[in-house]
Amino acid sequence: MNEHREGRLRSRWRRLARTAVAAAASAGITVLAIGLTAGAATAGVTPTDRGAPNVSPAAASVSRVAAGDLHTCVVRTDGTLWCWGNNFYGQLGDGTNTNRTAPVRIGDATTWAGIDAGSSNTCAVRTDGTLWCWGGNSNGQLGDGTTTRRNSPVRIGDATTWASVSTGANHTCAVQTTGTLWCWGLNRHAQLGTGLSPYLATAPIQVGTATTWASVTTGYAHTCATRTDRTLWCWGSSSDGQLGLGIRDYRATPTQVGTATTWTGVTAGYVHTCAVRADGTLWCWGENGYGQVGGGTGFQTTPLQVGTATTWARVETGIDSSCAARTDGSLWCWGNNTSGQLGDGTTTHRPTPTRVGTATAWTGGFAVSYHACAARTDGSLWCWGDNSFGQLGDGTTTHRSSPVQVVLPD
Repeated sequence: MNEHREGRLRSRWRRLARTAVAAAASAGITVLAIGLTAGAATAGVTPTDRGAPNVSPAAASVSRVAAGDLHTCVVRTDGTLWCWGNNFYGQLGDGTNTNRTAPVRIGDATTWAGIDAGSSNTCAVRTDGTLWCWGGNSNGQLGDGTTTRRNSPVRIGDATTWASVSTGANHTCAVQTTGTLWCWGLNRHAQLGTGLSPYLATAPIQVGTATTWASVTTGYAHTCATRTDRTLWCWGSSSDGQLGLGIRDYRATPTQVGTATTWTGVTAGYVHTCAVRADGTLWCWGENGYGQVGGGTGFQTTPLQVGTATTWARVETGIDSSCAARTDGSLWCWGNNTSGQLGDGTTTHRPTPTRVGTATAWTGGFAVSYHACAARTDGSLWCWGDNSFGQLGDGTTTHRSSPVQVVLPD
């Protein structure tokens, strides 16, 4: 699998995406694009803290945020789960395929703990350690042993030791409290970390035998993870240098990125990656066509430090953009801004971090895609960017280039 063949596969995937868009449009649905989101890199958190901001104890405030391609989900401090936006594949989990422009509660459970959203599916962990997924499943990315779509949460296996989950375009990975790492879904680019076989896995398979995995994040066709010794490992496609290994090829099993032992978290975007170190520095690499790496020009095949600041607390990557929070509570975004997803009031692409407003109350709980959503210290939720399907949750389908507050039901 060389970069030329991989490039053709990416082009083919994009053509298939456009075909899916056309099919949805013929059914009366207007679609922007198909992409992914992935987990955030946070300084100094445990796997179970991944994505969790330090919100105030206000009733039913937002504690965790996930942004899929065209949908959004949040977990509130009361353990309830809410989703909105595109529901063509059942990714909202409300038992229907009806799009929602405002938050709708998913089931009646009050034990949701962590969540992540992919292109057309969603996965979440409960406080009892069970794992649940729903939505698109054409490549087995739900992990329930089938390729059947699900419009409500379905439990994945019978394990009660799931700690965190990350779902990308067509594959999903999760870490258990035992420190083991598991992946499933499409393995065309070796993104499952198990070699080139199987080509597709419809149920979780363990990645190696290590029991020291701390966090994992999934991109379009690559995966990265940190271990408890704070080393960083990546595998799958590196067509644009997104593995950070100095190559534009692929790696079929986890390969260590450099020799640093100070990585505290990592987040995989479409074909770029960012990570935070214990010293508060921020590093990115991979495709850089919109400036989403935050510096340099062209492909960056090894980690590149973003500026000189040493106060970065958390970073999140999306399709071709990135956002990061600093220890002073400010929020910064850069890269593709076609839909206003950088939140700076414009649609101008930014090659370096640009501050989102003047607020210093961003908690670190945020997610990025063609749109972005973030929680503040008072537990309130704010969203901006593309709103074709109501994924901003403000009851409209109007795009927003600046944060707008989402009113969640009592």
